[in-house]
Amino acid sequence: MEQEAWQVLIVEDDQRLAELTREYLESNGLRVTIEGNGALAAARIIAEQPDLVILDLMLPGEDGLTICRKVRDRYDGPILMLTARTDDMDQIQGLDMGADDYVCKPVRPRLLLARVQALLRRSEAPEPAAPEKLRRLQFGPLVVDNALREAWLHDNGIELTSAEFDLLWLLVANAGRILSREEIFTALRGIGYDGQDRSIDVRISRIRPKIGDDPIHPRLIKTIRSKGYLFVPEACVDQPL
Repeated sequence: MEQEAWQVLIVEDDQRLAELTREYLESNGLRVTIEGNGALAAARIIAEQPDLVILDLMLPGEDGLTICRKVRDRYDGPILMLTARTDDMDQIQGLDMGADDYVCKPVRPRLLLARVQALLRRSEAPEPAAPEKLRRLQFGPLVVDNALREAWLHDNGIELTSAEFDLLWLLVANAGRILSREEIFTALRGIGYDGQDRSIDVRISRIRPKIGDDPIHPRLIKTIRSKGYLFVPEACVDQPL
């Protein structure tokens, strides 16, 4: 039996752009609905549970970041953020609130479709055999639990955003192995690294102090010049109490 088409909800107040985007996506086999009011978007996402949400950052009623934060613990599907800004911090903030990817306006239809399809493929793909089979890892006083999606340092809970936890888990599950930015982007966002996006670097800088690492002279998460990042498990054993 033929699989039912993916359902996409576009949250966008620019009606002309929303309609053009819907026409293009529908011409490529997707089912698309539109919500133009930010104040209604969160309730609609939670109620309808679309396969994917395309969410504009700037909306009347409620902005995209607020909507993303509201729905993230009750909506498991991918969220693709649209932003008219090119500022790294806006994009990073969107990812930290739970967005899975972002596209800058003006939207290039083929790029948007490629990102949508990549997110949908990733959402239906079975869990990788490794390292996802691991559930809890401990390195000295640092404990990271992938089933609970929580981490502790010296038995004290660590406050991590969803995006920060995903990145930390990826690093500790590959402890002792250098992960390139390309590998990290592919694992976390399903797309290749474009050589300019600094969201991973900024997120690493936020994670370090939370797990007791020295931001200036890191020992746990090391930056390996021209190669990527390395989680050093041996350094955890020597962490001070």
